[in-house]
Order: sequence, then structure tokens, then C-alpha cells
Amino acid sequence: MILDAAVLVVSLLGGGDTLSGRIADADGYAVAGATVTVVELHRVALTQADGVYRFADLPRGRYTIAVRGLGFAPQARDVTLHGATTLSVTLERTSVWVEPVTVTATRAPLEARLSPLPTEALSEDGLRREQSVSLAHALAALPGINALTTGRQIGKPIIRGLTGPRVLVLEDGSRLEDYSWSDEDGPSVDARLAQRVEVIRGPASVLYGSDALGGVVNVIPEELPDANGGPRATRTGFEISAASNNAELEGAARVEGASGGWGWRVFGIGRFASSLHTPAGTRGARGSTTLRYTRYGGEFKLLEAEGPASGAEGGPERRLSDDRVQLASEYLMGGLRLETKAQWQRHSLIEVSDTGVSAGGQPLEGTAFDLLLNTFTLDALAHHTAGARVNGTLGVSGVTQSNDTRGRIPLVPNARMRSGAVFGFEQASLGRVRVLAGARVDVRRLRADSNAKLGLSAQTRDYTAFAGNVGIVYRVGAAALTANVGRAWRAPTLFELFSNGPHLGEARYEIGDVDLKPEAGTNLDLGVRWQGEHVRLELAAYRNAIGRFIYITPTDSFVTISTSPPDSLRVYRYRQADAHLLGGEAALEVEVAAPLTLRARADAVRGTNQATREPLPLVPPARAALGAELHRTGVGWADRAYAGAEIEVASRQTRLNPLDVPTGGYTLLNLSAGFVRPMLGRIGRVDIAVRNATDVSYRGFLSRYKEFALDPGRNVVLRLSLGE
Repeated sequence: MILDAAVLVVSLLGGGDTLSGRIADADGYAVAGATVTVVELHRVALTQADGVYRFADLPRGRYTIAVRGLGFAPQARDVTLHGATTLSVTLERTSVWVEPVTVTATRAPLEARLSPLPTEALSEDGLRREQSVSLAHALAALPGINALTTGRQIGKPIIRGLTGPRVLVLEDGSRLEDYSWSDEDGPSVDARLAQRVEVIRGPASVLYGSDALGGVVNVIPEELPDANGGPRATRTGFEISAASNNAELEGAARVEGASGGWGWRVFGIGRFASSLHTPAGTRGARGSTTLRYTRYGGEFKLLEAEGPASGAEGGPERRLSDDRVQLASEYLMGGLRLETKAQWQRHSLIEVSDTGVSAGGQPLEGTAFDLLLNTFTLDALAHHTAGARVNGTLGVSGVTQSNDTRGRIPLVPNARMRSGAVFGFEQASLGRVRVLAGARVDVRRLRADSNAKLGLSAQTRDYTAFAGNVGIVYRVGAAALTANVGRAWRAPTLFELFSNGPHLGEARYEIGDVDLKPEAGTNLDLGVRWQGEHVRLELAAYRNAIGRFIYITPTDSFVTISTSPPDSLRVYRYRQADAHLLGGEAALEVEVAAPLTLRARADAVRGTNQATREPLPLVPPARAALGAELHRTGVGWADRAYAGAEIEVASRQTRLNPLDVPTGGYTLLNLSAGFVRPMLGRIGRVDIAVRNATDVSYRGFLSRYKEFALDPGRNVVLRLSLGE
């Protein structure tokens, strides 16, 4: 179950200026229902039947305006607002485009192709076509991004060979602190509730601190509706979907509206793991404050290695619940835009065993472990400009966290963590050249309580870490050449420091190392981007050198645990050594003719432990994909259709770590089709996706079930939506 509620309260500091204009297609026809957004202010307007939009009560200043219309490539424009300002935009019907703006790469709106950090985004339309409730599965089709999977509903993003605590997941810019660094769990966020997802491929600690060593994933919700001084408006929408592979059924309903300065939304999803999304708000001329409540929860079974072979259906059950309260504010003060983000998060993770007996012969059914994590985070940012060429962000951030260990198996001790940071990030535009640079200092203190079962005395750890970034973009016509050097860091997790017990999901006994130091990574990234009218090309190469890389390795010792029958588990210990990762990505889109677009992508990464000269574990094998899509657009903007096919090829991973299980390569055929047209007086959308259409039997290298279970066979997913 997921519950997401938000209230937006805005300070009314007097009247503002207006922004209006007309959105049309290349033939001059009005585009009705397009969304126009003032990105910095989170203000939204919808175009009317004549394509006209209007914002009231906007403060004077420089803003980024994003325009999105169904069936059109989104556009972004810069505008300086002074008095009554007019901005009209022409949208193009093309399938070759990228998200025009990124807010994750610099924590302020930036034209995506001008970011020296390698960024990627999955738009609302792309998220819909992926037809996945798992964030990692939805992103896995992007170059450089894979998913470490535990079935089809649970996944962890892998960015350039790094995952778990080395990839930071955000929701609307606020970090998610949960137990998703455990291999059996994924981030506590539903991809179906996102307007788009932005990804930084590579280190970003200068902006986000610890855990952004390998990359950042930011799940961005849709902006709230806006009345813009007009009459009260209410809209509704409905959706149903079904998947053949696991007989999954889903229903969704959406109600949203705006009146005066208030906007609100209720969005609910019901399925075996249901969800509900409820934001609401009010706006004014000088700033805004948004209060959002989110609840994410569910229950799911884990397969056991001996289960499929023996015919048994049992397995431990995971129960998780995640409550988040977010408070975000933005206010304009002269030439500064002040932004604050505060979040309280309560994450509960419980595992219930269904088999085994204790040494005294008593059944072990019931709670095996019960972990409770409470986290409060605060970020305060000051966005500034200095003329037309220089802008940047200065900020402070803090985190306070407590971990409570309950249940009969103490995986980690009770612990408390406090951290604080200061940082600055500046950008300068010098003709064809754009330079970005930033620096950050973090301090962190960790206190762990004594725990007799873990053989642990009370512990205190203090860390001080430095992060930095320098990047450059050189534009030549439709091309952009990029180079970036970044330094990032990651603090050891409680598991890596203090674990001392069985990890049954991996069939091993794990012992942490209380003397582990923070990881420190230095990444060099080079790239070429080309964005033409009918062609898009991106090439990237990188080298990530990680000092004191934390890894787990087997020993010659065994421990017998009290199960029925008793089980002997090999002891594994956490260690540190320097590591290097080398890799690259390529993506190409070509609009061959108006109805036909060809797409290709490929990525590969090579990771090596410099001390042992062994490959790093779970490094994704090289892969490539080639696809084609036919699309048709009618006279009306809500009349279009598409049909596509993609061949995905994954090679066999030949560089195996001793912990890796070898798998073969495979080739999959994926099909998709859909259309948009008026239905029952509403805008109707139908999408169908067929994954693994030829029903190939294969085992993915990144599947946690690969030792005893095949990856999913053919899966047909049908989705129907009705909206206004």
C-alpha cells in the first residue's frame, strides 16, 4: 500500500506580473491541453482550446519555462519576466528528443545538453511504456543502467556497475533512507507515480553527500494543478491494467483540481501491492510551501534456493512499511531564490520465517528480524545569479538517524547517526563554453550500542569527507563535447561495520569490520552529444577509481546454525581494497521518415579489485539493443498511434568474481503498441507491451534467483487510461 498526501501553502506578498502566450504545432494549429510549467516556481498552466495559456501573479525574474504536449517533443525556454510578458512556443511532432531540462544535475534548472555530468531521464510517456511498478526495472532500458532483480516486482538500480548504498535514490530531491542496500529490497518508491525520473550516471557527492558515489536517481512527481486566478476546475481520470505472466490486475483513479491559489490531487492505485497518491496545495506571488505525506508498504514472499527443486512453496515473508513527511519551501528575496527541503522518514522492515526449529526443538515460525529506521533530513539552498552569465547554489544539509533492532535475529545493533555538510556549486557561461565547479565538506558521527548477540561493545565513529566537481561543456553547432572530473564518497553501512550472523538469503554467515573507512571515488567522464532535427547521438566513456572499496569475501571457516536440519554456512567477512571501473555507453536515434524511427543502444563496464586482481562481483555483462517504431499522428493532438519492436542482446559475463554464478547470454524480442484518441468524452490511452515475446528460457546474470529459477517468460501487459 502507498499513501502520498501533500498540502502546498504559499505566502501572499502582493500582486505579481503575468505571463501568457499560445502553444501551436508547426502548421500553426493550436495545441490544447499542453502543460506549461515555470520550473523554478512549480507553477503550472494548461492551454485552452485555442492553445492559449496564462499565468497570474508571478514575481519578476528570470525563469525556465517547460512546455509538454501529448505527441510532441517537450521544449524549454528561458524568459525574463517584467510586467505583462508574452511567450509563444511551437511544438514539433518528432520522436527524436531528450528531456530539455534537468534539475538533478545542479539542483537548479539546467538545459540537459549543457550538463557536464552525464544525465539521463525517463519521461512520463517512457515510464508508461515500461509498464513496471519497480523503479529499477523501469530504468533498466536506459544506457548504463541495469537492475539487480529479486523477481519482477523488486529491483535495485545499478549505475555503471555500482548499486546498493553506492547509488542514492531521491524523491523530488529528498533522499530516501531505507534498508534497500540489502540485496532483497528495493527503493521505497513506485515508478507509476512519477512524472519523470532523472538519473546522474556517475559521482554526485558534491550535491548530495554520502551514497552518491555511483550515481543518483531522482523520482520527480507531477506538479499540482493551478487555477491561475481563474474559476474552480476539477478533472478526473481512470486506469486499468493487467499482466499475463503473474495474473496481476490493477485499477487506478485520479481526481485533481484547483481553486484560487489552491491545487490538489488524489491518485490511487489498487493491486496486490496497492498504492495511493494524494497531493494538494495553494500558491502565491512570492513563494510556496509544500507539505507531503507518503506511505509505502507491502508484503511479499522470497524464494528459497531449495524451494523450487523440492517443490516446496514456502519461503520467508518480507513486510515493509515506509512513512514520509516532506516539507519543501521556496521564496524569492531580491536576486535570491531560497529553497528548503525537510523530511522525516520512518521505515520498518520485518522478515517472518515459516520453517526451521531452534536448538531446543521449538518452531522458528514468526518474526526473524524487525528493523526500524527513523531519519530526519534538512537541506537549505540559496540559488543566485550574477548577471546573465553566472549562477549557482550555496547550501547546507543535515541528517539525523536512529536504527532500532528488534526481533530474535539482531542483524545490526541499535545505532544513531548525525551528519552535516556545507557546499557550493557555480556555473559560468562563456560563449560556446560552459564551466561548472563545486565543493562540499561533510562531517558524520555514528554511535552504535553494545549488543551481546552480535558480540559488540558500544562503538563511536567520526568521519570527515571532501567532495568536489569540475566540468566543462563546449558547444559546436548541434554537438556538445563534455568533460567532467568528480570526487565522491560513501560511509560504511551498519551491515558492513557490525553484522555478525546468518544471511540466509545468500546462504552465508556474514561478519562486519568495525575498522572500515569511508570509500572515496574519483571519476573522469568524457562525452559527445549530438541533437539534430532527425538524429540524436550520445557517446560516453568513464574511469571510476574507488579507494577503500568495501567488498565481502569468503573464508575457510563455517558456522552451524539451528535450523531443521542444521545448516552449515561458510563465514564471509567484509574487507577493503582499491577498485577501478572502466566503461562506456552509446545511444542513437534516427527518424528515417516521418512514420519510422530507429533506435540503438549499448553499454559495457569492467570492474577490478586492485588488491586481489579479481573482477568485482555482479558487474553487468555487455549488452546492446536495436529497435524500430512506427508512429502515426492524426489531425487532432489526441489522435495518435505507435507500434514498435526491439531486440535486446545480453552477452555472457566472462569476468567472474568468486561470488558470481555464471549464466549464458540471451536474446529477447520485446513488442509494444498503443494509441491515443477520444473515448467516452475523455482522452483515452491504450498501451500493450509484450516482454520476451518468443518466450525464451534464460537466466539473467543480475537475477538473485538465477541459481534455481529462470527469468520470467512471455509477459503481456495491457493498460487502459481515461482522462480529461
